[in-house]
Amino acid sequence: MDQPIEIKDPKLKDFANSWVDSSAFLFYLQVFCVIALIIGGSFCLWGNRYKGKPNVNVPSNTLYTPEYK
Repeated sequence: MDQPIEIKDPKLKDFANSWVDSSAFLFYLQVFCVIALIIGGSFCLWGNRYKGKPNVNVPSNTLYTPEYK
């Protein structure tokens, strides 16, 4: 009637001792970080995008057809 108690090794579930679980976690963490940096950089560039054309004064003697005084 007495059944032996199974003692499971707690190291199997430990992050530091299971290289399969830790490598998968670190891989997905790296993928998440790269995607977050790409999205963050794109959002920053989009937020600071060039707004409108500047009104630049071009001297008339430097045009394609120059006008001299």
